Amino acid sequence: MIIINVLMEELLKNANEFLDSGEDNLTKKRFNAAISDFFKAIVILCDYRIYIQIKILPKNHNERFSLLMKYFPEVYTNASKLFKTYVKTYNLRLGLKDVAEARKYAYELKNSINK
Repeated sequence: MIIINVLMEELLKNANEFLDSGEDNLTKKRFNAAISDFFKAIVILCDYRIYIQIKILPKNHNERFSLLMKYFPEVYTNASKLFKTYVKTYNLRLGLKDVAEARKYAYELKNSINK
């Protein structure tokens, strides 16, 4: 049980680190980096939610999205849309609107966990 509590704590610390990094990158107008950071926070918060509810920690995006689709369809819809945005950062320059969407959802997930 102690190991699980430590893991959950570490996940939340990691998510908060990516949220902080996203905010820093947003302030510096590094929009692609901000999107990447906010999406990583989303992924970690999804993993946290999945583990709390069904006691499975996904090993990769495929497993994560499969579990989200089955157990958390609303989260799946939002996260998969933002995954497409995140992947665009590999090749395209994205803007403030894209960052705002990723940021908003990252904090929505965080707030839903803190309730």
